[in-house]
Amino acid sequence: MAAALLFGTGSFYMVKAGYYEDRFFPNTAINGIEVEGLTSKEAAIRISQELAEYELAVISRGGREVIKGEDIGLRAETTEDLKEIVKQQNPYAWGKGWIFPQTYTIPAAAVFEEERLEETIENLTCFKPEYQTEPEDARISPYMPQKGYEIIPEVQGEKLDEEKAKTLIRDAVLAKEKQVDLAEAGCYLEPKILAEDEKLNELCAEKNRLVQTVVTYQFGDRQEILDGDTLHQWLETGEDGSVCFRQEDVAGYVSELASQYNTAYTSRYFQTSYGPTVKVSGSYGWKINETEETAQLMRILEAGDSQTREPVYEQKGASYSGNDYGDTYAEVNLTAQHMFFYQDGKKVLESDFVSGNVKKNHTTPPGIFGLTYKQQDAVLKGEGYASPVDFWMPFNGGIGFHDASWRSSFGGSIYKTNGSHGCINMPYDKAKELYARVYTNVPVICYNLEGTESKKTSNSSGKTSKPQTPAAKPQTPAEKPQIPAVQPTAPVTAPQAPTDTQPILPAPGNGDSIPVITPVVPGSQSGPLTQEPSSTLPAPPVPSSGGDSSVVTPVEESRETKGEQESSEIGPGVTAPAVPDGLEKES
Repeated sequence: MAAALLFGTGSFYMVKAGYYEDRFFPNTAINGIEVEGLTSKEAAIRISQELAEYELAVISRGGREVIKGEDIGLRAETTEDLKEIVKQQNPYAWGKGWIFPQTYTIPAAAVFEEERLEETIENLTCFKPEYQTEPEDARISPYMPQKGYEIIPEVQGEKLDEEKAKTLIRDAVLAKEKQVDLAEAGCYLEPKILAEDEKLNELCAEKNRLVQTVVTYQFGDRQEILDGDTLHQWLETGEDGSVCFRQEDVAGYVSELASQYNTAYTSRYFQTSYGPTVKVSGSYGWKINETEETAQLMRILEAGDSQTREPVYEQKGASYSGNDYGDTYAEVNLTAQHMFFYQDGKKVLESDFVSGNVKKNHTTPPGIFGLTYKQQDAVLKGEGYASPVDFWMPFNGGIGFHDASWRSSFGGSIYKTNGSHGCINMPYDKAKELYARVYTNVPVICYNLEGTESKKTSNSSGKTSKPQTPAAKPQTPAEKPQIPAVQPTAPVTAPQAPTDTQPILPAPGNGDSIPVITPVVPGSQSGPLTQEPSSTLPAPPVPSSGGDSSVVTPVEESRETKGEQESSEIGPGVTAPAVPDGLEKES
C-alpha cells in the first residue's frame, strides 16, 4: 500500500516536472506580477495587461487628473527575457518553488503610442489654453481715496511650460510612476516680481509720501484744496523707477486757478453813485503770477510740504469777497465830469473835474485801474508843454489826478473843447485832500454814464498865488526821489496814453442803462501795487509816451498869479502869454 502511494506520488511529481518544462515555477513573480504556471508568452500578456490597467495621476494647480495605460496603448516588450528565465529553471526542481518563492525583475520596457500620449496630455484640463492663466507680478495698487497706495501680491497663475510638463509626464509613464506634481517639478511660469521686492516697496512708499501732501489755497473766504485725489493723477514713474510730478499738470492746475480767480482785465459790474449799474474792465484786480507759482508749487509738492498759502501774485485787488475793488475807491464819472472818493464804504470827497480834450482826441479812457503811486511837486511834461503840479496821482500810465491851478472852473462840458491831455484836472484843495487819502493800488473806476451830463461848472479856483521862485536848479543824485516799495514785483511801466491821433470814444447809446466800458489797453498797470505807508511818500520820474506826463520832475518853481504870465503846459523854459479872461488853458 505504502509502495503504491510512493509510486503514485513520484509519478505525479514527474508529470509536474514535464509540465514546468516551459512554465514558471510556483511562487514566481516577475516585476511584481505573479506568473506561476504561465508560459513566457502568457506571462508577457499578463504583464501587458497589468500595464493596461496602469494609471498616472497628474497633479496640477487646477486639481488632479489621470492618464490610463489603455488610453495610450501601453504594453511591455518582455518575451525574450521571460523565455530566458524559464530556460534556466530545472523542471525536476519545480517543488522548490513551494519552499523558496522566486522574484525576478527584468527590464520590461514599457511601450506606448506617442501620438496617443500627446493627444491624451493635450486633453488634460491643465493643458487647455482657456485654463492657463498668466502669472502676474506683484504691483502697486491704483490710488485709493483716503488710503493711498498698497502692494498687490503676485499671482502664480496656471501658465505651464508645456514642453517641460510633457517631458515630465512621458518619463513618468516609462518609469511606471504613480503620480507627478507639475508645480513641485517647476513646470509653471513664475512671476518675476514678488510682494517682498525691495524696489517695489520703496516706490510704493514714495508715492504715498507724495500724495499725502495737502496744499490749501486761500482766496478770501474761499478755499481750493489740492490733495491726493488730484495729485495721484500727476505722478509718473521714470525708467529708473523714480517717481515725480509732471510739471505740465502742475502748470495746468495753476492756470485753472488763474482763470477762476484772476479779475484783472475782466468785466465786472459797478453800482454808480447815480443809481444805474455800469460794466467796467481794466488792469485793476487780482492776477496770479502763473510761472512763479508753478515753480513754487512744484517745490512744495516734491518736498511733501503740506501748507495753507496764497499764490504768488503779479498784482492784487482789494478783496476776494464781493467786488475786487472793495469799498475804498475813487469813482470818476467822465460824462458828468464829477468824481467821488469812498473810504470804507462812506463818501468822504467829491469834486468836479476836467478830463481829456475830446476835440483834440485826448479823451480820457474809461476802465478800472489801480493808483500807480503818488508824488508831490512834479512837472508834467509833454510835447509843447510842461505843467508843474503840487499833487500828482497817476493811475493809467501817464494819466492821473492832479491839481490844475491855472483853471478857474471845473465840470460841465469844458472837457469837450478845452480839456486836458487825458488827466483828471482838479481844484487845488480837492486834489490836496484826495492826495491825503489815496495810496498805491487804490482802485480808480472811470466810466461814462448817459443821462448824467451837466452844463453847470463849479467856480473853484486853483491854489492861491504865491511868489515865483527861482528856476529849478539841476537835480543832484542825492535829491533824486526814491522808488516806493511795490510788492511783489518791480514798479510798473506806464502804457501808451492818448495822443493827438487817438479817436474820440463814442458816447453810450440811447436807452443803454448799463453802458459797456471799453477796457484800457493792457499794460497800463502790469505789476502788483500795495498801499503806501505814508501819504507824502514821493515817487520817481515815470517815463510815459502820452497823457499829461512824459516827464515828471520835482517842482522847485511856482506858477505866477493872476495878472502875470503863467508857465503853462508848453515846454520847459518857454513862457506863454497871459490867459485872456474867460478862457481855460489846456493841461
